Amino acid sequence: MWRNCEHFFQRPQSLKFICAMVLLLAACLQARGDAALFLEEPFGKFGNINPTGHAAIWLDRVCAASPTELRLCQPGEMGVVISRYHRIGGYDWIAIPLIPYLYAVDDPDDVPNFMNTELEAQLRDEYRQKHLMDLVPDDPKRDTPGGDWIQLIGASYDRKIYGYQIETSQEQDRALIEVLNGSDNKSHFNLFFNNCANFAQKIMNLYYPHAVRRNFIADAGLMTPKQAARSLVGYSKHHRDLKFTMFVIPQVQGTVHHSDSVDGIIESIVKSKKYLVPIAALHPFIAGGLAAVYLVDGRFHPDKNAPVFNAVQESEPGDIAANEQLISTESGRSTSADSVPASTESSTTTRTP
Repeated sequence: MWRNCEHFFQRPQSLKFICAMVLLLAACLQARGDAALFLEEPFGKFGNINPTGHAAIWLDRVCAASPTELRLCQPGEMGVVISRYHRIGGYDWIAIPLIPYLYAVDDPDDVPNFMNTELEAQLRDEYRQKHLMDLVPDDPKRDTPGGDWIQLIGASYDRKIYGYQIETSQEQDRALIEVLNGSDNKSHFNLFFNNCANFAQKIMNLYYPHAVRRNFIADAGLMTPKQAARSLVGYSKHHRDLKFTMFVIPQVQGTVHHSDSVDGIIESIVKSKKYLVPIAALHPFIAGGLAAVYLVDGRFHPDKNAPVFNAVQESEPGDIAANEQLISTESGRSTSADSVPASTESSTTTRTP
């Protein structure tokens, strides 16, 4: 390898150090990566009933050999989003590449900058027919199959997503791949004890043991997406040596109904009149206790002014797959006003570890 470097220079001894630094830099870029917890706002009828939202994990150096098998990424790939779902192919977890997960297309150039329900359904079904027929086969009784499979792709058309990103090593990524590929990937979904947030907790704790914990007070011991994010933020404050970043992926503009704010268990009761008013009328002391629990140990709010992450812009040629330029740290906002998706909020602050 030294000979290859020296071949281009007349002073090999003086340039060995330069070659070493270049090789070291390349090795560092290849070795670093990140795992991000996606805290996703609730939407639709089920979101009105259960405002806890959805949790998923984005790994920028781990990719999908198939929706149920992981591998390390090749240069230029943007990683995979994995999560636990209910009644999709009988699997416990499913892996989808980042761009399709957010926008239901393979090519970032095909991402629309305005969305309606008809186009959303069309893009999802086209992607399903191209990539997900084994998981979601055609339904002879309808044009497009029903079910929860729509959560696999096009997430940014339905809801805003907050990201909580922590650095990982290649050794940790390899270990995770080995664990998940070697696991019995069969669904045992349970809304209360084996849900998407429990899966996110498992993944993050494989990287950093005890990083994500349940809250026995504010969430009655149940794991929620918001508690997973809160735990990871708390873990980062106690481990300042680890690079940690927060960002937001806005919901794509259009006529699709905007997603709602994400809540914890006690928080959803306290903030909802349809729950709190009857409790207060029948058991005022219980209502007061719930409010006190929320005020003391249940408040955690995603930063609505977090820097915007534009996955489409980051996928352009020349970007480093290891996510070197995830967020613009100078302005704390998306670096292109014409990029997709467009943000409806200004982002003026950036968190530094």
